[in-house]
Amino acid sequence: MAETASKKTPARDEKRDEKRPRLMLMDGHSLAYRAFFALPAENFTTATGQPTNAIYGFASMLANTLRDEEPTHFAVAFDVSRKTWRSEEFTEYKANRSKTPDEFKGQVELIGELLDTMHADRFAVDGFEADDIIATLATQAEAAGFEVLVVTGDRDSFQLVSEHVTVLYPTKGVSELTRFTPEKVFEKYGLTPSQYPDFAALRGDPSDNLPGIPGVGEKTAAKWINQFGSFAELVERAEEVKGKAGQNFRDHLEAVKLNRRLTEMVKDVDLPRTVEDLRREPYDRKGVAAFLDTLEIRNPSLRERLLAVDPGAEEAGDSAPPAEGVEIDGKVLATGELTAWLEEHGKAVLGMATVDTWSLGTGTVTEVALAAAGGAAAWFDPSQLDAADENAFAGWLADPAKPKVLHNAKNVLRVFAEHGWTVEGVGMDSALAAYLVKPGRRSFALDALSLEYLGRELAPASAGDGQLAFGADEAAEADALMHQARTVLDLGTAFGERLKEVGAGDLLTDIELPTSALLARMERHGIAADRPHLQSMEQQFAGAVQQAVQEAHDAAGHEFNLGSPKQLQEVLFGELGLPKTKKTKTGFTTDADALAWLAAQTDNELPVIMLRHREQAKLRVTVEGLIKTIAADGRIHTSFSQTVAATGRLSSTDPNLQNVPVRTDEGRAIRRGFVVGEGFESLMTADYSQIELRVMAHLSEDEGLLEAFTSGEDLHTTVASQVFGVERSAVDAEMRRKIKAMSYGLAYGLSAFGLSQQLGIEAAEARGLMDTYFERFGGVRDYLRRAVDEARATGYTATMLGRRRYLPDLNSDNRQRREAAERMALNAPIQGTAADIVKIAMLNVDGALRAAGLTSRLLLQVHDEVVLEIAPGERGEVEELVRREMSGAVTLRAPLDVSVGVGRDWESAAH
Repeated sequence: MAETASKKTPARDEKRDEKRPRLMLMDGHSLAYRAFFALPAENFTTATGQPTNAIYGFASMLANTLRDEEPTHFAVAFDVSRKTWRSEEFTEYKANRSKTPDEFKGQVELIGELLDTMHADRFAVDGFEADDIIATLATQAEAAGFEVLVVTGDRDSFQLVSEHVTVLYPTKGVSELTRFTPEKVFEKYGLTPSQYPDFAALRGDPSDNLPGIPGVGEKTAAKWINQFGSFAELVERAEEVKGKAGQNFRDHLEAVKLNRRLTEMVKDVDLPRTVEDLRREPYDRKGVAAFLDTLEIRNPSLRERLLAVDPGAEEAGDSAPPAEGVEIDGKVLATGELTAWLEEHGKAVLGMATVDTWSLGTGTVTEVALAAAGGAAAWFDPSQLDAADENAFAGWLADPAKPKVLHNAKNVLRVFAEHGWTVEGVGMDSALAAYLVKPGRRSFALDALSLEYLGRELAPASAGDGQLAFGADEAAEADALMHQARTVLDLGTAFGERLKEVGAGDLLTDIELPTSALLARMERHGIAADRPHLQSMEQQFAGAVQQAVQEAHDAAGHEFNLGSPKQLQEVLFGELGLPKTKKTKTGFTTDADALAWLAAQTDNELPVIMLRHREQAKLRVTVEGLIKTIAADGRIHTSFSQTVAATGRLSSTDPNLQNVPVRTDEGRAIRRGFVVGEGFESLMTADYSQIELRVMAHLSEDEGLLEAFTSGEDLHTTVASQVFGVERSAVDAEMRRKIKAMSYGLAYGLSAFGLSQQLGIEAAEARGLMDTYFERFGGVRDYLRRAVDEARATGYTATMLGRRRYLPDLNSDNRQRREAAERMALNAPIQGTAADIVKIAMLNVDGALRAAGLTSRLLLQVHDEVVLEIAPGERGEVEELVRREMSGAVTLRAPLDVSVGVGRDWESAAH
């Protein structure tokens, strides 16, 4: 485990010389940007619309780091602009970086105001980056006998590391910092800090747009530096480097030399103050408080932590707040003590936190903590339970009358099931509740929710499952995990009230919690994979990629890197003279839309080849990902998430099954790699026909559209005949295609421009088509207008079941943000209702299967489709059950229609 700066124990180096002054330098832009993405802007916004997430995250990290490191001197460095000596020497330097998000703009200036109220020194110098300022100050400070700490998210800073200079590098947002000493740098890269710029020059840096050497990764770069001793020596003896990699190095030598110059930090920037001037001074405490109040940052924990690290805090009579913000009566349970603890506390509502890992057949829970409302808490190691305690805990878990509060319940249920433990009585999941309260937020991590809703800061480490992981100190670890359990419990109480406020209590108890339990079982089941078939597909796509590369080289007349936008731009627009596409900061765009446009505008074959290359490369990556995720049991166990899509739709990762194409020959071939497993007879797929359009017809109550659904004729042909004013028999394929795109486009909030792009027609024709459609189906037009108007008035949309989507940008002064919110307002009620219906259908089917005592089981849910594995002899009964339960999930004016198919693999089971 990496050595990290803990919030509970100061992260000072044990070798610290207390006689040395200590200077802490921070890279303001780097850390603010990390804070921006660590905390969702929509959760940190003032009443006037000013985002504060970067400010909040930076201030929280600042308070923690000042507390833990106790510097005597302090300064923050900022970039002025992207125009520096590096960009002048290399015009493409950082040119690949995306436009700064609107929500981030202005927050850096406000962070500067906060630092001013703290009387903290800050620097920004035209023509130089924050790195150069930090390097200059660190060099001066070390020479003056200082101990130096550099807090930055830029790895180039590792070149500064020495006996008295340590880099604190964020490894999780801005909450967890890894300490890079000379030993740590060598451990990670096998190099000394002074060799790091040599290594970085060879490796390249995509984030700075510094090109690497084809075929040369970090291992090769480190090997060369160690072999030759330095970059200069490597260049001098370039001819000695063997193999294709050596030739690539010589071919790219000038670019690598440039990398080396750009990577080296400047250590002699002319600065207005010296390190001796950077001694920390008492705050303007009223100014700090006023700043936080102005930005509506009212979290008491942050305010107290900021003021507690004021050098003048002692004179002001303040002290640091408690580390966790709440007292618990915690106990580390020894073997044989859990049964009595559960008898005393297990009848009350208990919160639970776990540290666990997941791997099929080897899921393990290494620690469990329980907390009761009265403040009692307990920690134990499940591997140390005796038989009586094991039985007592298993019995408590399985008892639905014993209420439990969990965080990310699905993951807990899944890994507990590997132990043979069944969990019932889960009445609250703090992650799911937070999602229902604010479905648009990016993070549902326990520490973030604790900070926002309880005003408490928790231990910073968090594992991928959302469960928490800590260090090696067992006592501190147990204490931290018990605080997590108490936080889970308290969040459950807080969210109970919040859910009532937004009318989402039934959504949690009736849909989301049962769905999480079902998904845990589906993840454990997985789906069988035909490895040889997928490997054959991977080889096929790899061959197609190589063929496309060769064809592209032939079309261009020479070799070039198809993955380099710059080189592709030079070939397309410079050498071949093709029509210019949309201008961007880095040249003329070469994205898929641009290539498709070029293919239509010219007879040149290269755009078509590039499109095919990208498609085949994407398919290859998809299949490679599938093969890598085949577990030891021969099955793929994807992980489903309920909290990613704001509309309520499920998503999946590891692998993402939504990436498997549905309508292409290649996609269908990939789906043949998902097969029926041993002991089962076939796979069955079932999905809803045109569910979004049926929901739109129901919500709009448009009589014409409802009639089209109930006529028994093809929907799109029927609608096309009415829009174009012709008999059904006169509707041709092109008419039907346009109306199908129109109908689904409206359900997805598509604009006239978007429709024109999709159909390849002029915007005016698309607008005319939409106007004609609305003349015939006025109920749809009126519903869509009403949906936006109501959302603008209330601030949110709602599905049939009350699932809300908050859209504050509906009243934004920014036209693009406002129009985007309007499209979401059109889309969310329809998509969200469809998502709710699918979840209800899944629960109904699963419940009916179990009630009937059938062995067949649900495996997957992708888009509007569910996939089941059918046991021998159960096909007829399961098909009847699936049709009944899915079609009866809800009652719509345009009745739900279910299609079912059966086969040995996912594709042959299509319908």
